[in-house]
Order: sequence, then C-alpha cells, then structure tokens
Amino acid sequence: MSFFQDPPKLGNQYHDDRVIQSVVRRHVPADGLATVEEELASMGALAGDELYRAQLADRQNEPLLVQWDPWGNRVDRIELTAVWKRAAQLAAERGVVATAYEGRLGEASRIHQFALAYLFDPSTDTYTCPLAMTDGAARTLLEHDDRVLAERAVPHLTHRDPAQAWTSGQWMTERTGGSDVGLTETRAEPMESGAYGVSGAHRLYGTKWFTSAATSQMALTLARPVGEPPGGRGLTLFYLETVRDDGSANGIAVNRLKDKLGTRKLPTAELTLHGAVAVPVAGLGHGIRNITPMLNVTRTWNAVSSVAILRRGVALAADYAVRRHQFGTALHDKPLHADTLAGVQAELEGATLMAFRVVALLGRHEAGTATDQDRQLLRVLTPIAKLLTAKQAVAGLSEILECFGGAGYVEDTGLPRLLRDAQVLPIWEGTTNVLSLDMLRALGRQLDLGPIERELQRLQAPQAAVRAFEAARAWLVDVAGRDRGAMEAGARRLALTLGRSLQLALLADHARWCEARLSDPRPGVAAARFSAAGVSCLASVPAWDEARATWIPGSAAD
Repeated sequence: MSFFQDPPKLGNQYHDDRVIQSVVRRHVPADGLATVEEELASMGALAGDELYRAQLADRQNEPLLVQWDPWGNRVDRIELTAVWKRAAQLAAERGVVATAYEGRLGEASRIHQFALAYLFDPSTDTYTCPLAMTDGAARTLLEHDDRVLAERAVPHLTHRDPAQAWTSGQWMTERTGGSDVGLTETRAEPMESGAYGVSGAHRLYGTKWFTSAATSQMALTLARPVGEPPGGRGLTLFYLETVRDDGSANGIAVNRLKDKLGTRKLPTAELTLHGAVAVPVAGLGHGIRNITPMLNVTRTWNAVSSVAILRRGVALAADYAVRRHQFGTALHDKPLHADTLAGVQAELEGATLMAFRVVALLGRHEAGTATDQDRQLLRVLTPIAKLLTAKQAVAGLSEILECFGGAGYVEDTGLPRLLRDAQVLPIWEGTTNVLSLDMLRALGRQLDLGPIERELQRLQAPQAAVRAFEAARAWLVDVAGRDRGAMEAGARRLALTLGRSLQLALLADHARWCEARLSDPRPGVAAARFSAAGVSCLASVPAWDEARATWIPGSAAD
C-alpha cells in the first residue's frame, strides 16, 4: 500500500499552550479567572478547528478591487475573502478590541484582550491589522480627550454588534517618506463649515501610498494645513470617515491593491484623496506627537502578533514531529530535531513574556495604576519589544519550515504563508532600525538606562542577563561622548542586547513562578536554553564608516 503522510493538526489553541495559560493565570485576578479562561478556551477551539480549516480552504482567494460597475460608474469596491468576513463578525462578537475598553478586569483587561487577540490572529489571515489600528484610533481619541469625536466614533470602534462595529485605517505612509512622515505631501485646505459635529473642517488632497485595511469606516491620517511649515512640525492629525452620509465615497479613490510578499488577504491599497472631508484631532499642529498613543498600541499589537504566528508554527511542527517517522522512529524522538524545536520554543517563550510585559504595563497606564517608573519602562520597552519579537518570529519560522522538509516549501500545506506573513512584522509600524533609534530617543538626552536596570533588579535577573546589560551600558557610555555616528550605527545591536537581557530575566522570573505555583519545571529549561543561545549582540565590529566600504558598489581596483 502506498504511503501518504498524515498532515499536522491543531487542537484547542488555548488548552495546548502552557505559556499563554501561565501568563493569564499569573495576571488575571482570581475572581475573574474562570470566566476569562472560558472565553479563551472557546476562542482556542475556534482557532484550532473551524477557523484553521476555513483558512486552509480559502488559501487561494484574495481581496479583489472592483473599480467600475457594469454601467461605467466608478465604485472602487473591495471584495473581501470569506475568512475576513467571518473574522470581522467574530472579532466584534468576541470583543477582541472591546474587551480592553469594557474594563471588567481593571488593569488586567489588556491581558484578557491581548490573550484573545493572540489566539485569534494566526487563523484569521492578518485580520488583526485593522483591529490594531481600530484599537489605536480609539485610544488616540480618548487620550486626547476629543469628546465630540470620541463620542461619535469610539462606541462603534469598540462595539460587539457586527452591524454597529467599525474598524479604522491608519493612513500615514506616502511616496516621499516611509517612516519619515515629516515629508508628508498631503495638504489640508480649510472649509467654511464644520463636519462630524465639530468646527475646523478641512478638505484633504494627496496620495497615501500604503494604507492597510482600506475597507475601514474611518481613518486617522496626517496632512499639512495650507500655510504650515515643512517637516514634521507643520503636520496635523486628522479624523475622517470614508463614506458620506449619502453612502458615496468621501473624496477617496482606490488606485490599486498592493501585490505583496505576504499578508495577501489584507487589502492594502494606494489611495488618492481629492477633497476628503476631515477634521483635526487635538487641534492644528503637533501631528506627529499626537499619533503617539496610536503607535504605542499598534506596536504592542505587532509584538503580540509576532509571538502568535511563531506559536502557530511551533504548534504545527510539534504535532508533525509525532506524526512523521524517518529512519525507524518519529521525529519527536530524534535528538537533533528535538534540540532544534527546543531552541525555537525558548525564543518563543522569551518573546511571549516580553510582549505580555508590555501589555501589562499598557493596562496599568490606561487604568491609572501605573507609577512613574512603569510609564518610563513602557516608553523604552515598547520599541524594544516590537523590534525583537518581530525578528524572533521571522528567524523562528524559517527554522519551523525547515522542520517540515520539502513540505514546508509547498504552498498548499499552508506553511509558507506563515513565514511570508511574518516578514511584515519587522517592517510595519517602523523597521528594526527606526525602532532602534526610537529607543535611543526614549532613553532621553542623558541616555538613561535606569528603567531597564530597575526592571532587571525587580526580576532578580540571572548573571548572564546582568553581564549583557552592563556591557551594553559600558558601550553606550563609551561611544556617546565621542562618536554620534558610532552610537547610531550600533543602535540595533544595543536594542537587541537590552531586549535579550530583559527576555532572559523575564524567563527566569517566570520559571520561578511556574515552579512554585504550577509545579512546572519546563519554563526553567527554556530559560537555560535561551541563555545558552547568547544574550549580547554587541561583539566588536569594524567602524560603521569603514564597514560601509564593503557594500558600496565599486570595482576590485577601487
């Protein structure tokens, strides 16, 4: 009889994941734990069964832009995939955004919400992208105390009824700048009348080159009011709704959908604004500063999405290791295969604990229970967590695909999508280099590593983490006073080193908790494996200006 390999299967993605269970049990108050775990188990069942099967069945479908109707009218309608339509319904009903704003668990409400998102993300074809921007928009309107706009939009952004729920776009990127939004060319011309219940309406004109979730009901975007100076100083953050009251488009044309490496189910578009009606958020000017609440939230979503998609790969590889037999035994029993998966698992655990440490700090900040030290740590840790977890996801999923051999390279197994979709994570919401420089800014002019040092002390960090941190501080002190270029060139290695030292400290701390509360020794094994893989990324390298000569084009004679 011919052999056919049994494919990997998924079970309940909450019940099968000891790491997220331990995080939830550690942070959620005892009187709410049973209800939260019931919700997470229900989401875990959906993620491992119905949604996963639907995702595989819908693999070849992608969103479609219909620009014209049969009679020649411009309609710019985007037709979504079946999984995205189902995901929109479930996200609202299950409160994947709303849970954070209902606040049933106080500061732990963010843990509850992001645990739902963590389970929901890998089976819904990146539907968490519009959810992240929706969450960011709601938080931005609330933090700026923009009462009229908040009362108009936030109830929709956080609604559990799919018929009432909105998502929000985040339209920042233009052809000019990428992360340098100070080069924004979109102009805002004042109107005599108001809009959306407030005065100061403008019409926006320009092109947004990369707008994810182009089917959202509203968006926050940057534009330069007429007469304002160039650069970031002259920008304003604007609120707009994509459809007018009569159902027509609000001066928005969809030029095309992007043909991307991954996240292909996500309708990312190029848009032209030709008189879109919008109103300022938090007044004119200070646009870049005013998007900060949004970026803090969306970068946290990025970190949680990174660990979620890596966890999906590990879950599939672990199941496959039992089902796949080679040379007389299951892969599960092959020492080298087991060692490889253990290494990925250790990185996953460190990344998960870091992502949810940011989530916990965000929850405290929003609940009003954060200390000054909590807020300082949140500002520094958010860019570090985003950049490091994204890198770990891409590297880990590359290993995961290799664990499947040739099947990991074949599209209809559904496995290559994991790596292609993960590659957006180091890019979206700021590349690794941009986030590294943001970390330097978060440290302030004094380059104060105090927030990280205090966190290592709180966690009783192991010596390997302390040594890596001290080496990073010595390096920073050495280069800060003598070579600004060297400090910028080493910012990525500094961020990775600080991040890995924190992840090791979090692993060791969590291992002690799991051993004491759950009698589970496995987190301690993961911590030891993570430490053995190395913490510091600041090994001596040639000066940046000398190293540049290695990649600048030129002949051998040059």
